[in-house]
Amino acid sequence: MINRPRFEPRELELLRILTSRLELPLKDKDQYLFLEKGYAGELHFDRELQDLHDDFIILNDLLLENSNTLFQIDTLLITGSTLFVFEVKNYEGDYCIENERWYSLPSKTEIKNPLFQLQRSETLLRGLLKELGFHLPIKSHLIFINPGFQLYQAPLNISAVFPSQLKRFLKKLKNIPTARNPET
Repeated sequence: MINRPRFEPRELELLRILTSRLELPLKDKDQYLFLEKGYAGELHFDRELQDLHDDFIILNDLLLENSNTLFQIDTLLITGSTLFVFEVKNYEGDYCIENERWYSLPSKTEIKNPLFQLQRSETLLRGLLKELGFHLPIKSHLIFINPGFQLYQAPLNISAVFPSQLKRFLKKLKNIPTARNPET
């Protein structure tokens, strides 16, 4: 059950309006397409989570602060005993990892390492929870939602769920025991 729905980002809303009225500069057009694709991926993931237990709490688009540092979480899933942080990526095409650097292929253009964003969010969330007196385990995952995505040379222990693994991963989440179904 989704307890905090996802809202369209204000910047996306504004760029959509501007796009319908005038020809945007290439930089703004690229930003619009990037935001549109990202938002579509997050909505897709939201639909995938709809079948989880009603006991779970799902919070979308969180903007939090810890130690005077703002951080954003795409989706936070709260089960009875664990917090799951999900960073949703709607990447399409071929990518590779070399020496912890991420590249899009075939151009081999370096992109931001999405694991750094995930780790930063997890660290800041842990600090915020500690400040508030909570000590729950946190499991963080990059969710690659687009079936047209392929990552080469990924380490086996990467905190990621790839499109071909999504159904199995969701099945595992559904099997997490709840207060009403402790033996699930």
